Amino acid sequence: MLELSSIKLAEVVEAKNRPDETLITNISTNSREVKSGEAFLALKGEKFDGHDFAGDAYKNGASLLIVNRLIDNVPEGKQVLVADTARAYGLLGRYNRRQFKGTVIALTGSAGKTTTKEELKFVLSQFGKVYATYGNYNNYSGLPRTLLDLDMSADFAVIEMGMSAKGEIAELVSFTEPDMAIVTNVYPMHIEFFPNFEAIAEAKAEIFQALKKGGKAIINADTDFADVLERRAVENGAEVIKFGKDFSSQFKVKTAQPGEHYLYNAWCVLTVVKALGLDVGKAEAVIPEFGALPGRGKQWTLKEAFGTYTLIDDSYSGQPEAMKIAIETMSKLPKTGRKIAVLGKMAELGDTSSARHIEIGQVLAKSDVDIVIGVCPEMKDALAQLPPRIKQYYFENKDGLDDFLRNKLLQNKDIVLIKGARYSSKLYQVAESLINNGAQK
Repeated sequence: MLELSSIKLAEVVEAKNRPDETLITNISTNSREVKSGEAFLALKGEKFDGHDFAGDAYKNGASLLIVNRLIDNVPEGKQVLVADTARAYGLLGRYNRRQFKGTVIALTGSAGKTTTKEELKFVLSQFGKVYATYGNYNNYSGLPRTLLDLDMSADFAVIEMGMSAKGEIAELVSFTEPDMAIVTNVYPMHIEFFPNFEAIAEAKAEIFQALKKGGKAIINADTDFADVLERRAVENGAEVIKFGKDFSSQFKVKTAQPGEHYLYNAWCVLTVVKALGLDVGKAEAVIPEFGALPGRGKQWTLKEAFGTYTLIDDSYSGQPEAMKIAIETMSKLPKTGRKIAVLGKMAELGDTSSARHIEIGQVLAKSDVDIVIGVCPEMKDALAQLPPRIKQYYFENKDGLDDFLRNKLLQNKDIVLIKGARYSSKLYQVAESLINNGAQK
């Protein structure tokens, strides 16, 4: 639990003024829930500016306000004035992280990082107490909260970092100061925000910039631009440790679900275990107990009036490489009934969007998928690549899709994959509807 004086807080956040002295026991960004003894930090988001609610926060009991402009009708001594409240949030997170005595492991990657983070948490819990990033608290506004909520009694802290632009991870890792940093893979996600693919690798490699002295860099040797990652890690004084196919013989791996990506997750986790000097055999023994997460490839057996079918809920996100892997993984499953791919648009691809959707269509054409449902206009490019043997349907958006699946298309023993950009296609809502209906019967 965070506990420091307002004077020390002002020093930590590089304040422009000196507040009245008081004890601060927490940082809140919610003006309605702030309590006495807490400091309200005014963050500015896309829709709201916390400064507009700072006065209310003070009335609701906040002992201190952290702001980048003074708030009217609040004593100046109750305010800490900073140049940037978002950076102040991160600096407070870093202060709290520096009180932590356990091992801090930072993790990023283009795809599968949340699953790898959860698998790391699961496996490391066999060796001690583990704290890990929760939900999507892995960005500018979320990571500082993750650091402020650190469980000081934990032996390990696994901190996930997301990014969509150059410099984001550099900032996040400067607050985290990890003992170990992992890059699970590099795919052309968020390519519209970068000049080229290599620039994405460079952005991921920023995670090595604030490694503790003698820290370890865990790198996927098989990913694109692995050489870039290794070079940047070495430049930052890290000990480079690789995982991948050429390094897999040192581990005995059996995963709960089929799919090469699950093997890579396991190899990454076991590499971390070995690098920490822990019992690899003990870790290998529990890996099969870790299953896929909801929205990230979890398989559901669902019942309807027509019979039972399998849903592969991979609806949390959709980007080209992950979508290819999902299709290929479904293709390797035993064919009990028809295989149906429900795929939504892939977002943030910029000028490459059409080409990448065409690639997905080409992957589908070579697969053993029987039916493809394309959702959103971008998926028309994918559907155009399908041979006559693959039946196709098109939906402008997800509206009515769950009803179509349940009442018109699905049959006994079918296997259905749902995947697409979470907020653009909203196919996760279709998956939720199928689960809610099918799991109740």
